[in-house]
Amino acid sequence: MRTNMMTKRTTVIVLAAFVTLTWVVTMRARSDSPIAYPLGYRKGVHVKTMLVGPQSPFFKTAGGIHHVYANDKAMRGYETGKFPDGAILVFDLLDTKETDGATIEGPRQRIDVMIKDTQRFPTTGGWGFERFLGDSETDRPLTEEHRGLCFSCHEKRKAHDFVFSTFRK
Repeated sequence: MRTNMMTKRTTVIVLAAFVTLTWVVTMRARSDSPIAYPLGYRKGVHVKTMLVGPQSPFFKTAGGIHHVYANDKAMRGYETGKFPDGAILVFDLLDTKETDGATIEGPRQRIDVMIKDTQRFPTTGGWGFERFLGDSETDRPLTEEHRGLCFSCHEKRKAHDFVFSTFRK
């Protein structure tokens, strides 16, 4: 009887260890996997546009035309104040050109992507951060340190689920 109890207990411990290890490996793989390039993001909802000009302290690193796009799930977040998993926000930064007194879009500098996935990104309010340079779908300059800096800035907007932009109705 005692041997049978010990065998059951050992089986339960081994099974629990296996399940825990499998879960940890799966979660680690998911959090380390890169955020995909948001194909077709410009077909999403255009949230807003902003022009950062030479007078801005941000001009050197982020001067130009800023467009923000959102997928349907992100739009629910703008409506409710809480962004659901699967929400994607894209910050499209373009250089400017002057043509006959008009400021127009120039080449793309980069796109920044925020994706809400509370399982993958539990330490950053559920948000993952990525950047793609120019028109590249693969050139990702952000390191984990850079992603941490992204979140440290977005932490200021915790009351708004870490999102800076607002949707103007």
